Amino acid sequence: MPGTGDDEIVAAARTGDESAFAVLVERHRGELRAYCYRMLGSLDESEDLVQETFLRAWRGLGGFAGRSTLRAWLYRIATNACLDALDGRARRVLPHHVAAPADPGARSPPRTDVAWLQPYPDRLWEPAASSEAEPDAVAVTRETLELAFLAAIQHLPPRQRAVLILCDALGWPAKQTATLLEASVASVNSALQRARATLKNHLPEHRLEWTAARPTEQERKVLRRYMDALERADIAAVADMLAEEVRATMPPYPMWYQGREAVLVTLAASWDPGLPGYVGRFRTVATRANGRPALAAYVRGPGAPAYDAFAIGVLRIEDGVIAEITAFHDPGLFPAFALPMTLPPADR
Repeated sequence: MPGTGDDEIVAAARTGDESAFAVLVERHRGELRAYCYRMLGSLDESEDLVQETFLRAWRGLGGFAGRSTLRAWLYRIATNACLDALDGRARRVLPHHVAAPADPGARSPPRTDVAWLQPYPDRLWEPAASSEAEPDAVAVTRETLELAFLAAIQHLPPRQRAVLILCDALGWPAKQTATLLEASVASVNSALQRARATLKNHLPEHRLEWTAARPTEQERKVLRRYMDALERADIAAVADMLAEEVRATMPPYPMWYQGREAVLVTLAASWDPGLPGYVGRFRTVATRANGRPALAAYVRGPGAPAYDAFAIGVLRIEDGVIAEITAFHDPGLFPAFALPMTLPPADR
């Protein structure tokens, strides 16, 4: 049904045509998944909430009267599903939100009692703005998938979070947002004002100076150099690429490191075969996450037959050097990035 409008497909779906409904699902899946991800900060849960949204939509399709667009109706269902999921939940965080920087080389076990933020593969991102939207609107959408933004909006109550995302990230008018939330325009404007004030307090300094575009050629070059140094376990090469005040985190491990020297000491401890903390040799694959250059790291421990999925590392690069490394140590994320779980050995 390519080229067919939503109204015609809805009419077919109302007759019980599951294939027609499947077309609607795929047409709106991408933007609803990104919306649920912004609301929850979790890739895994965003997938579940999108499935819940379409299940509720299928069950309620007979009651869709067409007073709004199908897209707005689906957003209402998704919003309610997200608000239900967030009821009583702790906010999602990164390690530097819950503890002070660790001493170089310090180790702590993973924490499963903390709700950690997750990365979002750029391959799954689809702009929610219409094709007639101005480029600035699309840029705002990209900005609001950044980890810094995701961490900041976690401080908002769920309904304020929904208002901010709908109005500021997706560009919905206050009246349309009020209709979706079954609220008054005045209450939406008030919630938006409070949400913006809270967000300002929690966004990093100089956040507005960060680029919202896709990774630049310079950033891609830095990423390639970093990947090469990682595979060669070349500490000196990595040192040349790190900002003086670089920050490195690896959820679900709670410790994080601030400053070039602290990061280098920690890396050296895990890259040296002669030390007890040795992890193994690495292979890497370039990818993109949250609008940033990223890499998938695979590790081959001593005696292991292959390289196993290890972590997804998201880099923030400023002025040609790495300002932040967020390595998500969760092999379960690799399928979402369309990456294999293992890589064969490769002689260097």
